[in-house]
Amino acid sequence: MGTVAELWRHPIKSHGREPLATVDLNAGKCMPWDRHWAVTHEQTKFDGSGWFYCRNFMIGSRAPKLVGIWAEFDDVSGTITLRHQDCGEITFNPDQDDAAFLAWVAPLCPADRAAPKAIVKAEGRGMTDSEIPSVSVTNRSSHEAVESAIGHPLEMERWRANIWLDGIDAWDELDWVGKKIRIGEAELEVREPIVRCLATATNPVTGVRDTDTLGALKNTFGHQHFGVYAVVTKDGHVALGDQAQVL
Repeated sequence: MGTVAELWRHPIKSHGREPLATVDLNAGKCMPWDRHWAVTHEQTKFDGSGWFYCRNFMIGSRAPKLVGIWAEFDDVSGTITLRHQDCGEITFNPDQDDAAFLAWVAPLCPADRAAPKAIVKAEGRGMTDSEIPSVSVTNRSSHEAVESAIGHPLEMERWRANIWLDGIDAWDELDWVGKKIRIGEAELEVREPIVRCLATATNPVTGVRDTDTLGALKNTFGHQHFGVYAVVTKDGHVALGDQAQVL
């Protein structure tokens, strides 16, 4: 079927991405530390009771410059370092010092939108865009197909995926819905395609909207999907270069 080409986590939802070499997936759980935190805004309805829809948080489709953040999380000290070309870097503990973070991130947030309010988390799961505790799986060949439709190279980070697979045909992953897949030692059940939003139009380096990714998907391929959401059904270790197959 293919191999694992890249692994990524996003410790604070929409506020930075971090490449990994290995990860241990657990049944019924999101990727460890992926979207573990999120940032509420002044109009949020988040009350701490569990998972909430993305509109309750600061996200890249509403604040494009956030897409330019890179992250590095230290799960021993509990601190995270965020970097952005316009703001430099900051290291802090999301559970203890969101004031410093809010001051650092403020210049990246639109003045005509609700301002960031606090860093929050939901007990027991990440604040993914899906109601299910999902892991997102994407396909390099599908990315190349989008590049061809647009007519120029496209940064893969735009898709904010957890697991990138190589060596399978473009869009094959959309046929996996309802099926189980094995990636490394872990097994997952593919639940639904990922419907993409305006955040993918933003350059992940500059934070500027510069590419009509949604138009390319709709006009060339007839859908707005890229990648799939899967639920881990069997614990397992996953590393770069591991095999992946449909069961």
